[in-house]
Amino acid sequence: MTTVYLGLGANLGDREANMRAALTALSRKVRITAVSSLYETEPVGQPQPMFLNAAAAIETDMAPAELLGILWSIERDLGRERMRERDAPRTIDLDILLYGALRLNSSRLTIPHTRLAERAFVLIPLAEIAGDARHPTLGQTIGELAREIGADGVRRIADKGWDGVASPSRSRPQ
Repeated sequence: MTTVYLGLGANLGDREANMRAALTALSRKVRITAVSSLYETEPVGQPQPMFLNAAAAIETDMAPAELLGILWSIERDLGRERMRERDAPRTIDLDILLYGALRLNSSRLTIPHTRLAERAFVLIPLAEIAGDARHPTLGQTIGELAREIGADGVRRIADKGWDGVASPSRSRPQ
């Protein structure tokens, strides 16, 4: 089993319900071991509604490409339309941030996530559940990266437990 960290985001529709639905769907496929607090964050790029963001830790024996397929399927089921433009509004966004210590660069997937170290809306929630995890290419911990970037534009709106899904004692899906 590999520990994988995911980023979750939503800024269309019932944002919090979309994120809960994504976690519930994910819990049917993998073991969710932690979910960060819920944060409201300013969007990047074009003018659009505010985002809700969180991070989740999962355990899986799936290959990265298989996990990515599951994440895209969940996004599609929740109404996500993949746009050609980057940083477009979305009902749900599920990203693989870290996959153990793996480094991968393919046409479909880059691990660690390409802009992980540049985005407070990813680092702040991730540091809450994985502060000691090391960025495989930069060598710094997620906590160190989060402190460097700061929390401007990132506001906690709900503490851990908002999701109603994560539980360390939760059994592995069948």
